[in-house]
Formats: sequence, C-alpha cells, structure tokens
Amino acid sequence: EQMYRVRVEDSGKGVSEENLHKLFTPNFTTKSSGTGIGLAICKTIIKDSNGDIFYSQSKELGGACFTILLPKLKEDL
Repeated sequence: EQMYRVRVEDSGKGVSEENLHKLFTPNFTTKSSGTGIGLAICKTIIKDSNGDIFYSQSKELGGACFTILLPKLKEDL
C-alpha cells in the first residue's frame, strides 16, 4: 500500500447528518466557543500533502471517526 492510514475515534455524539456537508468548512462550529477553523486547516494541510481526510461514525465507540490518508515517502515503500 502506498498510503499511511490514521484513524482517530471518540465516543461522543458524532456529527449530525445535517452538519456533515459543513464539517470541513472554515468558521463552522456547533460549540459556543472556538473559531471552527481547526478541521478546515487540517483538511488544507492534508490535501496540500497529497492526502485526504474523511469523516464517518465510529462503529466501535459510537462517536466521530476521522480517517486520514497520507502518501508514504519513497524511501518507506
């Protein structure tokens, strides 16, 4: 495989269906504090590194699950 796969899961409430399309949008947040910029910055950095990030609901913990794919360095292949 030519990509590293990193998965981060939690047992929180996850992301509602109505908010999925806004999840990586700058300034989107469902919290009362914060800027809502974190996931947008993460996605930009990962895309700039020729990778990708996806959201799904955690099957094991029931909350959020983020999967990050990043290309392996040539010397790691």
